[in-house]
Amino acid sequence: MEVDRVQSIASSMVDNIPSEFVRSEKERPGTTTHLGPAPDIPTVDLSDPDYGQVLQKMVKASKEWGIFQLVNHGIPEEVIRKLQAVGKEFFELPQEEKEAYARDPNSGSLEGYGTRLQKDFDGKKSWVDFFFHIVWPPSRINFAVWPKKPAAYRECNEEYTKYLVDVVDKILGALSEGLGVERNTLKNAVGGEDLEYMLKINYYPPCPRPDLTLGVVQHTDMSSLTLLVPNEVQGLQVFKDGIWFDAKYIPNALIVHIGDQIEILSNGIYKAVLHRTTVNKEKARMSWPVFCEPPPETVVGPIPELLGEDNPPKFKTKSFKDYQYCKLNKLPQ
Repeated sequence: MEVDRVQSIASSMVDNIPSEFVRSEKERPGTTTHLGPAPDIPTVDLSDPDYGQVLQKMVKASKEWGIFQLVNHGIPEEVIRKLQAVGKEFFELPQEEKEAYARDPNSGSLEGYGTRLQKDFDGKKSWVDFFFHIVWPPSRINFAVWPKKPAAYRECNEEYTKYLVDVVDKILGALSEGLGVERNTLKNAVGGEDLEYMLKINYYPPCPRPDLTLGVVQHTDMSSLTLLVPNEVQGLQVFKDGIWFDAKYIPNALIVHIGDQIEILSNGIYKAVLHRTTVNKEKARMSWPVFCEPPPETVVGPIPELLGEDNPPKFKTKSFKDYQYCKLNKLPQ
């Protein structure tokens, strides 16, 4: 089945966009983005020798914001640059070469090259193409779905992931300590060494009417954590204190999102961040989020040590697979 990719649609648009991409008045970034002074997302310096300070800032940001920018995280700038370069090269390939990696909608897997084919419940589409594939653990990787071009794609992604796994362990350990439980509690609760890392490359082509559409609509991530590398083109917006505002771009920073599973495990102490993505009129925006997700059968619920008569469970306990099904189908949780 031939699919209209957003990248192809964008190349043929000059002054307008198809009506299915035009968001409602209450969603349009042109009318809903806060234009005045806006707060900066908290920044956490992982290299600070005062671990107490690192812990305090990370926990505070996770409780009050659900998001923070992680700097001096230990992933070399060159490793991030190479990750971005090979992703950009893939999306610059001829369309027929990219289509060789198109995801099979009947496979039940997200992995592969694609476009959000289904419309939202209000009948609208998002201005984005993407590529999904698992990068960790090694036992779950299917290299058959990874791009063969550019030639350095596999090497660059494997090198980035090697560093990322260590960063995730540090974050989960610190967030566990912030809850007053053992350092390995959150990691064990989301699958331990079987925690799955799903990379998504988002490609948002230039758009003649960025005021009318969105790259990704407002949502919280279903993951435990999401760690995202953006390019320099502004696009991520965060909702806080009743306003949508742009996330400041910090070169070489990782943007860390608290996902739904950490909110559930913490019984609401940590907050999953509500966010969305805008697009640009002149430049393509790209981002490389990695969703750290429990294996499908992993049962997730509030950590028992946090519960008591004065703090009853605020969330139901269920498998991650069941949680995904309910959220994707907008069913009661």
